[in-house]
Amino acid sequence: MRFFRKQPGGASWDKKVMLDEDLAELYGVTTGNLNKAVNRNITRFPDDFMFMVTKEEFDNLIFQFGTSSWGGRRKLPYAFTEQGVTMLSGVLHSERAITVNIQIMRVFTRIREILMDNLSVRLEIEEIKKKLTNQDKNIELVFSYLDELIEKHDSRKPTHVKGFKASGDNK
Repeated sequence: MRFFRKQPGGASWDKKVMLDEDLAELYGVTTGNLNKAVNRNITRFPDDFMFMVTKEEFDNLIFQFGTSSWGGRRKLPYAFTEQGVTMLSGVLHSERAITVNIQIMRVFTRIREILMDNLSVRLEIEEIKKKLTNQDKNIELVFSYLDELIEKHDSRKPTHVKGFKASGDNK
């Protein structure tokens, strides 16, 4: 899941996150127990590792996923960034938590690799565009030189040719 958030100073960020209830399901614990473990170790989770989803963001999630408006959560969910998910392994000590955390980290690593591959392809495309732009300029320059040569050739006075005249040539 991706969150785009406007910060108070006008800056914004775009983060890939996982919600507490999704992580709790993966780890085989209740959302309440996961959040209790996090709250007992809150100093391990600064704002760039974990944050509470705002009411507006939560309402948007309910709208997107069609979640029932009655029952359900009493508190706004926590969203964990990649670093926050990593930090959970130090808070949750079960074998399943360790196994799941390894799998999640592999997924994050693979996503990063895919993004880097896309970035390198984009950079190569930009390099090709630059080369094409330069070639376009060079072609334009060649055509302008050709146009100048044609103009010079057309503007020259015809010279008188000495020699025999062909029949029907009245010059």
